[in-house]
Amino acid sequence: SQAEWEALCDGCGKCCLNKLEDEDTGEVALTRVACRLLDDDSCGCGQYKIRHQFVPECIVLRPDNLAAHAYWLPRSCAYLLLWQGKPLYDWHPLISGDPETVHAAGVSVREKPFLNLKWMKSIGKIICLRSARECFLAQIIKGQCPRPF
Repeated sequence: SQAEWEALCDGCGKCCLNKLEDEDTGEVALTRVACRLLDDDSCGCGQYKIRHQFVPECIVLRPDNLAAHAYWLPRSCAYLLLWQGKPLYDWHPLISGDPETVHAAGVSVREKPFLNLKWMKSIGKIICLRSARECFLAQIIKGQCPRPF
């Protein structure tokens, strides 16, 4: 069911971070630039049900398109692990019974420093980095460029 599929999400928030893809190697790195809808307390989308009104390119992950998106999913993602035939980690809420264990284990983006696009636009330090799939906004402040997760 749709509810069971949605329950697989561990709530880490990493899928809401912009990614950079090396066009030559295909390697994908998570940045510390978050979607403007990411709620940094819950690590979930602040407008999940209507997110496409604000972020039309937000991907709806489904069993029938998982293979096409598996390459950019975080290595700890339950959707990816199950697709690979691997077990979920002990901290996954479906295993632990507690949605806070993903945060306690340090796997989520909660309490991690990241930039959001609204703030970056406000200070006017935006450049566009073109990857193979989409254009990402990123802030580059000399000497203070955030490292990927």
